[in-house]
Amino acid sequence: MGIKERQERDREAVRRAILDAARDLFTTEGYRNVSIRKIAERIEYSPAAIYSYFPSKDDIFFALAEEGFRLLGDPTTCTQTAGPLERIRAIFWRLYRFSREHPQYFALMFVDRSVPRIGREYERFAFVLETKRHLVAEIERGIEAGVFPATLNPAVAVRLLTVGLLGVAVLSLSERLAPGEDPECLASDVIATTLAGLQTGVALKSTGVAVDCGAKEPITGERAS
Repeated sequence: MGIKERQERDREAVRRAILDAARDLFTTEGYRNVSIRKIAERIEYSPAAIYSYFPSKDDIFFALAEEGFRLLGDPTTCTQTAGPLERIRAIFWRLYRFSREHPQYFALMFVDRSVPRIGREYERFAFVLETKRHLVAEIERGIEAGVFPATLNPAVAVRLLTVGLLGVAVLSLSERLAPGEDPECLASDVIATTLAGLQTGVALKSTGVAVDCGAKEPITGERAS
């Protein structure tokens, strides 16, 4: 291994240590209560060394949020041969599983109200808006297939499914479920009952949020709801 390669490897290892320490501190102490100095102390580096990797604490959060959304995955990888309902179930089940498999990322992206809005880094997170567009498109395909009524607003359907699963995930992670209550069963029931309700054509009062990848708006999902 050459000197340049070794330097790059070492630099990436320090960057990884900064992100891991920050993720742990942000989720245990709250984003607002963590300073660059505290992160530096955790990894036994100087604050100046941290600044050589990230210009600010916000930049550390943005790097973690980007990692989190990429860990959440691309919904287009869900089974393409399945029917509309099966694809939608699989896509939204992935959101619930993410909360179980990556609870620290989930807490930062969806729970902590003190984190910066990722709309400030619109270009960096444009792929998240593309994901939302895909979710809306899946509902639209369900409407075209006659699974959902033509009157259904696809953006509202996506919002209802997302909010329901986020609620289950937050209750589970905050240990607010009743003794013996199974969060996986609850999450599955939320998906099933929401889809069943949407199929009935029940009148919805929500108007939803337009999904426009050209609009520099806060991205729904992170503290970004």
